[in-house]
Amino acid sequence: MTAGRILARAHDKGEFSGAAWAYGTSAGPVGRDTLGTLSRDGAPVGDDTLWDLASVTKPIVGLAVMALVESGELTLDDTVESWLPDYAGTDKAGITVHELLTHTSRIPGRQPLYRHCPTRRDLLDTLVRLPLRERPGVEYSSQGFMILGMIAESAAGVPLDRLVRERVTAPLGLDETRFLLPEHDRARAAATEDCPWRGRIVQGTVHDENAEVLGGVAGHAGMFGTLDDLSKLGQALCRGGDGVVAPHTLAVMTGTRTGGRALAWKGHEPRLGSGGDLLTPSAYGHDGFTGTSLWVDPELDFYAVLLTNRVHPSRDSNGIARIRRTFHNAAVTRTLS
Repeated sequence: MTAGRILARAHDKGEFSGAAWAYGTSAGPVGRDTLGTLSRDGAPVGDDTLWDLASVTKPIVGLAVMALVESGELTLDDTVESWLPDYAGTDKAGITVHELLTHTSRIPGRQPLYRHCPTRRDLLDTLVRLPLRERPGVEYSSQGFMILGMIAESAAGVPLDRLVRERVTAPLGLDETRFLLPEHDRARAAATEDCPWRGRIVQGTVHDENAEVLGGVAGHAGMFGTLDDLSKLGQALCRGGDGVVAPHTLAVMTGTRTGGRALAWKGHEPRLGSGGDLLTPSAYGHDGFTGTSLWVDPELDFYAVLLTNRVHPSRDSNGIARIRRTFHNAAVTRTLS
């Protein structure tokens, strides 16, 4: 079955209202298409549709962090307290950039801080006080990436959105990939959840509630992008980080594996991994809660972008896990055939 047919069947089952996808090599796409609508009864998905990337924001921010490491403005062993004075003397003071990037910081993840933190200041103050896990190990932590984003801002001396634009998206020509969509662009964004907390369907503003309280710009979520932009990023990564970081820097970033985690990326898992069954151990990628993903296999010279709004109108469906695996199996087979 083709990748397009897999996604068409998922759409017919109501797993999402719209999707866009591309897969190929460093030379360009081998397959590319869109289907469905921006919302259940909305306009058709188009080439200019903006997708809430959710946690695919993390590796994009991670690339900006590695660019700072390359330039000597930051090291992987720098500690939280060396860049963020509010953390001096706390249990997080000695956590390193490396630990934040690999989700080994012991900062608890999946914390709905927005429920009791109505302002950015409230949330940041709560983050400082959030107790660490007692035992070391890997725990996926958006909260850790919130702190990482602030470290990157401090090291660069510019706001995070500007840093990402200057170090990642502008050099690659990703003109549509950004935080904070202007109001006139929101109508071409794919809708996400009919959110009980907000009391409305979210479209064109960040789906992640913690990121919204933080103002829409954060290290863990908040970026929007188009299919062609994410495809350009996949191609650049296949070329070894062309235009963003040097090949050896990307090799360190993606080859450093701790409990299945690379630096801001997820390493490929052969069993039940979202990259499917057919990628090599060198593959890496990242998923977004909204139904997005980007996977790259440097050994195969292969990338795949899948953009859906699987949380529209509800986050209750769990079908995206198998959809991702079957999509990537079909995409890599078509690319290498």
